[in-house]
Order: sequence, then structure tokens, then C-alpha cells
Amino acid sequence: MFRPLVRQTLPTAKTSKMRNTDTHAFAGILGLILCIAALSAPSPGSAATAGTAKNTSFPGGVYQWTPPENAEQIRFRNKPVMQIGNTVLLGLPVSQPLGEVFVSYTVNNQQQTHSFEVVDKQYTEQHITLKNREMVNPKPKQLERIRQESKVQKSLYQQISPAQDLRQGFVLPLQGITTSLFGHQRFFNGEPRNPHSGLDIAADTGTPIIAPADAKVVLVDDLYFNGKTVFLDHGQGLITMYCHMSEHTVGVADTVKQGDTIGLVGATGRVTGPHLHWSVSLNGVRVDPLEFQQALAGALSLDN
Repeated sequence: MFRPLVRQTLPTAKTSKMRNTDTHAFAGILGLILCIAALSAPSPGSAATAGTAKNTSFPGGVYQWTPPENAEQIRFRNKPVMQIGNTVLLGLPVSQPLGEVFVSYTVNNQQQTHSFEVVDKQYTEQHITLKNREMVNPKPKQLERIRQESKVQKSLYQQISPAQDLRQGFVLPLQGITTSLFGHQRFFNGEPRNPHSGLDIAADTGTPIIAPADAKVVLVDDLYFNGKTVFLDHGQGLITMYCHMSEHTVGVADTVKQGDTIGLVGATGRVTGPHLHWSVSLNGVRVDPLEFQQALAGALSLDN
């Protein structure tokens, strides 16, 4: 820098010192700003991590995904998936292994995949005492009946029918007290059994149970464990089950609208008191009914 060849006086020295001080202060502020910016800036892998964090679900949950606009033949676990507008809803069983899973689809006849991560969820335990020991350890004759009933139910869960109108969402089939959540690891008289596959809602015997959405009745029966039961088919692999009724009020092949009564609360089958067991099955697996209700509402809001 050019400096005039003049004698430096005290005021000039003060000015120079002040300038140096200002320069150091500015450098300090600039350094602080750069440090903050560096801390705020994503690391090379953090952007991917943030993106991946959104692509997660858990065993027993419902995964939501918006596929490419021209995606076709979308399948999960070799089954067609439910689509609400532009959103895909996928059900994950409680037994789903953790880790990366894939959805297949085609774009312009080219095979593509979408991946998401299944993360852990801790479900609590529930211990139940039953006086009727045959509801814990059935006899051989009863086991044969149970196997036959299970075969029929599994077949219904696997069926995929045309879409029904779900634009009104899902309402609760019964107003009452929730006594058992989905996913509980259950113990009957101290013996471990499968996780709870639905939601238990207690209410007085005879309280009406309603259809949560439009559907077709595909099963009306009196089952060993489930008591008087109704199955509803809502289309696209969405099946719901209502158990332990005191009375059915619909028949097979009936069509019901949201809010129609399908039966009355009771205490039939394996129970400790009057309540409704409500199960939701999506693409062949049981999922948390409240999770599905929320996922459907989210998909419908995006479609509006």
C-alpha cells in the first residue's frame, strides 16, 4: 500500500491503532459468522440422512409414499397396493424385519424401485387371566375348528376388490373405553401368545357398532376365539374385522355406508367382558387401526 513520506505524528499513530483495532474486530466477527455458518451447514451425509429419515415406518404401521406421476404396477410384497389419489398406503406386519424394504413399480415399462427403512417400535405387554382354560389351551377337536376358521379368515384378508369410496375417511366403529392397544405382547394365564392384532374398545352390551366407511359384508359368523364376528371389505386390499358381538345386524353380501350399524357389543368368544375387538388389514397384514385412520386422513388431505 502507498504511504506518503511524511513524519508520523501522534494523532496518526492513534488513527492507525484504531484502524488495526477495527480490522481485528471485523475479522473476529467475520470468523464468528463463518463458524456459525459451518455449524449450520449440512455435512456431506446429513442431507441424505434427513431425506431418509422421512422414508421410515415401523412394524404394524402404515407407510405413505407419493410415487412418480406416471408410475404403474406398484407392488409391495408381490401385492398391489392401495392408492388414495396420488398417495400409496402400505401395511407392515408386526413381524416385519427391521431394515430397508422395497416397493416395485414401472415407469414407461421400465422397472423401478423405491426404498424405505423399517425402524423399531417397542410394544408393551398385556397379561390376561381367563377362567375358561380351554380358551387358552383348546382341546384337539376345538383346534380343528380353529384351524378351519383361521383358513377362511386368512383367505379373506388376502382378497383385493375394486376401490370403494373412502373420501369421508375412517370413523371409530364404537365410542367407548380403549382397553387394549394394537401390538401388545399378550400373555394368557401366564402363557405367551401372538401380539394383539387390533384395538379393544369396551362398552355396554348392546351398544351399536358402526361401519367406519363404505364397504361390502364378506363374513358373518360365530367363531371360537372371536365370537360373533363381521368382516367388511373396503376395497383395494383393505379388510376390517369386528369381534365378540352379542348380535349381528347385517348379512353376507350386504353393502353398508359409513355409520350404518353392523352389530351390537357383546362378550362372545375369548373375552373377559363386553367389548369390541377391531382389526384393520391392509395388503394382507394387520396394522394399527389408529395408524391407518391417521394415514388415510393424511392421504385424503393431500388429494384435496
